[in-house]
Amino acid sequence: MPNFSTAADRNKQPILDVLRQILPERGQALEIASGTGQHIAWFAAALPQWTWQPSDAVTDGFSDIEALIAEQGVANVRRPVPIDVTAPHWPLEAARFDLVYCANMLHISPWRSCAALMHGSARHLAPGGRLITYGPYLEHEVPTAEGNLAFDQSLRARNPAWGIRYREDVEEMAAQAGLHLAARHAMPANNLLLVWMRS
Repeated sequence: MPNFSTAADRNKQPILDVLRQILPERGQALEIASGTGQHIAWFAAALPQWTWQPSDAVTDGFSDIEALIAEQGVANVRRPVPIDVTAPHWPLEAARFDLVYCANMLHISPWRSCAALMHGSARHLAPGGRLITYGPYLEHEVPTAEGNLAFDQSLRARNPAWGIRYREDVEEMAAQAGLHLAARHAMPANNLLLVWMRS
């Protein structure tokens, strides 16, 4: 039975709605932490003039991603590649992307993965390219929803290195990689879609 994420199925269309607002008509996209592949399959079908590269640190789900892509009948998705964001070099040689997309990774990985994502993305972004991160965030000036507080506690109980990150801390890591927060989009279920570009 292929892996399936109810949350990914629920949020794929709201995310796509924002992508359509901010992305050019065509380009090259890299997804970090593709997971089940539901997002990239949905985006590839809706944005056929984009070419999509799925990736994940864990290769166990690659066959599921490929099966989903085949089932959807989309031809603009490359085969998944293994990428550990914390590695000093990603196995993409000199590839440059107009979009690096990463959803729901920062809160279920060690904090060092945030800096690694920012630096790796900065290396592989084409001129004018964007890094987009999606998921729950804490913000110093914004009251935290009860659901996110409970979620944060449950994450830290499962792994002390996990937890919902403060947007301001993520901005600091981005700045060290030469990226700045270009846009903040409030999303359903107390999530944010953040757009990062070169400073």
